[in-house]
Amino acid sequence: MSAVRRLTALAASLTLAAGVAVVAAPASSAATHNRSLAKVLTSDGNTFDHNSRDFDNVTQAVLAVLAAKPASPVGVLTKGGTPVTAFIPTDQAFRIFAYDLTGKWIPKEKALFAAVASLGIDTVETVLLYHVIAGKTILAKDALKADGAALTTAQGGAITVDVLAPGWPVIRLQDLDPNDVDPFTIPKLLDINKGNKQVAHGISFVLRPADL
Repeated sequence: MSAVRRLTALAASLTLAAGVAVVAAPASSAATHNRSLAKVLTSDGNTFDHNSRDFDNVTQAVLAVLAAKPASPVGVLTKGGTPVTAFIPTDQAFRIFAYDLTGKWIPKEKALFAAVASLGIDTVETVLLYHVIAGKTILAKDALKADGAALTTAQGGAITVDVLAPGWPVIRLQDLDPNDVDPFTIPKLLDINKGNKQVAHGISFVLRPADL
């Protein structure tokens, strides 16, 4: 079975099973404000550009899912009063993901998003939710003290925190695909939206919720 079919099958099985559950957990007391991650992601004008280190594909994916499925658990990203930690892949990360799935390198972001969207809205939803830890505000300083911790995602699967070296602000996130290169947090893209209940950390590759 191809990687695309595995992702599609996973999304279908989750949908048939009863949708996707958001797992709640205690929030950090450090976050006190309610600006949502959705507001942050759309604050740059919400357009495709030539910056491979920002998050246009994540933004468009969230908007596409919510347009097609307004009740999707992805909507938690718009609710700034709900604690959330999201690990968000850069546009370059999505480019690598699309190449792994299709064998095609897609330079232009608009065409890249079209390739991602062609996987189907349920698959896109499943992938997005695997990047979301609902109910927790996890800052980088806290993650660096959590080596070996398993985080349950809003998709239902888990990712494991792997702190590579004490004091070095890079964390590897181990996903459910044992054969891929696990993503790393990007030092200059940590603690996005810090000071709010919803925070995000930029990562170098797309997390995979299944063995592709």
